[in-house]
Amino acid sequence: MESNYTYKDPSTNNVITKKDLNKMTWRSLFLQASFNYERMQAGGWLYGLLPGLKKIHKNKEDLSNSMNMHMEFFNTHPFLVTFIMGIVIAMEERKEEPDTIRAVKVATMGPLGGIGDAICWLTLLPIASGIGASMAIKGNIAGPFIFLIIFNAIHFVLRFGLMNYGYSTGVSAVKQLGEQTKAFSRAASIVGLTVVGALVASYISLGTPVVITAGGADIKLQAEVLDQIMPKLLPALYTFWMYKLLKKDYSPIVLILLTVVIGIVGRLLTIL
Repeated sequence: MESNYTYKDPSTNNVITKKDLNKMTWRSLFLQASFNYERMQAGGWLYGLLPGLKKIHKNKEDLSNSMNMHMEFFNTHPFLVTFIMGIVIAMEERKEEPDTIRAVKVATMGPLGGIGDAICWLTLLPIASGIGASMAIKGNIAGPFIFLIIFNAIHFVLRFGLMNYGYSTGVSAVKQLGEQTKAFSRAASIVGLTVVGALVASYISLGTPVVITAGGADIKLQAEVLDQIMPKLLPALYTFWMYKLLKKDYSPIVLILLTVVIGIVGRLLTIL
């Protein structure tokens, strides 16, 4: 859609219903179904908006131009995308200027990507998986199901809740988002990292049975040296090493195999 485009049918009507919002929310699950490195999530984004756009733009040229605009580059967190969808469909319904709609998309997709990572990957996922894993380790078969229930219950509450909130608040929500993004992301990141630290200490078992003889005395390296420096020091160091390798683009499969090899060799050499 060109910047100087004007609507062929500028009339506005409140045509979007709760049923339409729910339909678009379900469609948002396919946001990344056609992910590519040219337009990222644009195809899935348009697919999600399409039911609303068809109800709003009865003029075929208006619909065509709107669809072309929404096929432009788009990328945000898939769990929070409905917040942007709600705002955008409200603006489309009011026949706001295309450049204004485009600007709102660009302004919101970045901050929501950061917030989504902090909420979903650094907070929700560690907490839900930690609860499920804790139950599974104790032999409770419900562990994996509890994880899936907790994670997806919050996931779908976010999707449907944000769609309705975005639509009802419209562009006024953009200002609120901009004011709270930094503080909210920081708070969520702190909570998430705290949970990850607790999981490292609770579920990574790494120690050494090595005994050092010094001056006629036997010193247990793990209990009398490492644990005195910091309990769970080896699990923490190993986690940081894995994280560093991930940052160097090592795949998780390679790191899993590396961990298995280290465990076997360490056991054979009686150093782990």
